[in-house]
Amino acid sequence: MKHTNKLLAVVAGAFAFAGLSAQAETLRLGDFQSTSHIVSIEGTVKWMEAVTQATDGAITFEHFPSQQAAKSKAQLDAVNNGILDAALLGASYHADALPLNSVVGLPGYYSSAVQGTATLQKMLADGPLREEILAAGVTPIFGFVLPPYQVLAKSRLGMPANWAGLDVRTSGSTQAMTARALGGVGISIPGPEVYTAVERGRLDSVLFPLASVPGYKLNEVVSHISTNGSFGGYSFIMVVRSELFDALSADVRATMLELGNESATRVAQAQDASVEGLIKEWKAEGIDTYAFSEEELASISDALQAVSLDWAERLQDDKASAVLATYRALTSE
Repeated sequence: MKHTNKLLAVVAGAFAFAGLSAQAETLRLGDFQSTSHIVSIEGTVKWMEAVTQATDGAITFEHFPSQQAAKSKAQLDAVNNGILDAALLGASYHADALPLNSVVGLPGYYSSAVQGTATLQKMLADGPLREEILAAGVTPIFGFVLPPYQVLAKSRLGMPANWAGLDVRTSGSTQAMTARALGGVGISIPGPEVYTAVERGRLDSVLFPLASVPGYKLNEVVSHISTNGSFGGYSFIMVVRSELFDALSADVRATMLELGNESATRVAQAQDASVEGLIKEWKAEGIDTYAFSEEELASISDALQAVSLDWAERLQDDKASAVLATYRALTSE
């Protein structure tokens, strides 16, 4: 009954947007990022504001950032259970329900957030990634990626031999395969705990997107940061419970999707721009921000080739190879 009442109220809000008399409705949106993170500033918050303005207040939001409504790994369940109506999912946190979407975590593909986001948006519009999300009870509104992961450490890491036996912070099982392929040991540690783990010597190095480094102040505990590697990626997907989304008017659905596409592009561009500025700041602080040589990149690429094949085989899904082929083709454009 609670879900039914909620749904009726949202539909009423949607009709208000179409010019009918009805009360506006507020959607509860969960997020595990803080409101100071660039993903929230340029993505989630601006999208909510744009939707509210475009629908003349028929759709508004109650935002629950920083895991206030549900932990990062529980955001999807919270939407399906009616605790939330929408959520910004970190795809790697939901690998059990969204295994094919973990393709973004593979190393060696996209070279910028803009390139990776354009690829993800195309794959969310149609095909196995979209179908997998819909099967999980939610509808993807837009998706974007973080800039490609780089390596942060207390010593310069180049050739694969430099990685042997190192404890490497990774995000998700796919990235753990990346660390292993280079000779290291992947260790999963939540972002907020990475600073202390590096500071105390629990980690030798960290695979991390540079745009997110300031949010965790990791530049304070490392002395070397790579700038042109591609150690995998991370995708965010804004979703709405399908039952709710499908009941909205066509105008509202189209508006949310159109503004979502704009938000995805904007947050990707903002992240790429921020990386350029951050590298300059870190150099001024005395941090060794370095580019891998062509020889190093070639050796790293050779070592990482097996990761994609292992990923497809490990999933034991007939669609995995097709998803990988599409992802490879789109990121090569």
